[in-house]
Amino acid sequence: MLDITKDIDSLTNFKRNTAAYLERIKESGHPLVLTVNGKAEVVVQDAESYQKLLELVDRIQAIEGIQAGLKSVREGRTFPAKEALTKLKQKHEISS
Repeated sequence: MLDITKDIDSLTNFKRNTAAYLERIKESGHPLVLTVNGKAEVVVQDAESYQKLLELVDRIQAIEGIQAGLKSVREGRTFPAKEALTKLKQKHEISS
């Protein structure tokens, strides 16, 4: 979780003390927002936290896909698999 009182600093300071900042990021697991001319420009994050973030995004996308499928079923926008396969074969001119 980002702590805006501690996890925002200038890119210049980061360049001057990169090793110390990287150690802090690794220990805390918090990303660091780097600013240029007072505006947020980049976020630096340790690899393990980034990997966890990617896995969480994958899970969320899977859940959204399942929810969309269930909604289609509730709304009656489904048909038997055999019918779908028959239509695909016809569309792509595949013989049985």
